[in-house]
Amino acid sequence: MKKTSSKLVAILGATVLMVGMLAGCGSSESGDNVNSQNNENQAAEGEKELSGTITLSGSTSMEKLANALCEGFMEKYPDVTATTEFTGSGAGIEAVIAGTVDIGNSSRNLKEEEKTNGAVENIVAIDGIAVVTDPANTVKGLTKEQLISIYTGAVTNWSEVGGADAPIVVIGREAGSGTRGAFEEILGVEDACAYANELDSTGAVMAKVASTPGAIGYVSLDVVDDSVVALALDGVEATPENIKAGNYFLSRPFVMATKGEISAQSELVQAWFEYVYSEEGQAIAAQVGLITVE
Repeated sequence: MKKTSSKLVAILGATVLMVGMLAGCGSSESGDNVNSQNNENQAAEGEKELSGTITLSGSTSMEKLANALCEGFMEKYPDVTATTEFTGSGAGIEAVIAGTVDIGNSSRNLKEEEKTNGAVENIVAIDGIAVVTDPANTVKGLTKEQLISIYTGAVTNWSEVGGADAPIVVIGREAGSGTRGAFEEILGVEDACAYANELDSTGAVMAKVASTPGAIGYVSLDVVDDSVVALALDGVEATPENIKAGNYFLSRPFVMATKGEISAQSELVQAWFEYVYSEEGQAIAAQVGLITVE
């Protein structure tokens, strides 16, 4: 009887030990699953934990792009506030060099002096500059030489370039504008233009050209609408496809300048550029009519 009892106790003990080992294995596997889930949650939460304010200032031509990117970035990071002002390219670069904003928007390449002062050129998209006239103008295209002659004052009447007998009203941007800087540099007419009006924003140029008989102006391609007519240049239409192919000569970079390299910026600014260069950010650039960067 004693032997039977001893055997029973031994069997029961072995069973308890085996159950304990199995439970331990199950517990370890369960723990691994929990830890894995926690890591995934933390990764997801890490994206949401990004917070603070990022400030941009500069080119009025970059208004549509900057606003769209700010909206998308804040949707991705709800605890972040992204603000942008449109003060002109020169002012934007001055602000980022001075440290009063995180990013200076410029619709032209940076000057050597600006780079020397610490500004770094980060090209985020490519834009075309459209030459526009009022809708009643019968001229639908110009050569590069004709365009230069008009802006330098050598040609003053539309009849000289195949149009009606009407004076040409030359509209341009203010000094410091990235669009003006790029336009004049590409044509080689820096400080040689005979402007009738120098306006301080892309919108103002559009409105002035649309409402002024005989007017001609230049604006960012992405803002062109039915209120004006975009002229073909050297027989090439102003389209994203022609700009990307290199067939349309009036194009320029859209730059988001930083003081120092991107890698030296705050976590928030680095996250901004990761977003801008991401598939989603470049899709936004394409949606507002720009050429994406590779």
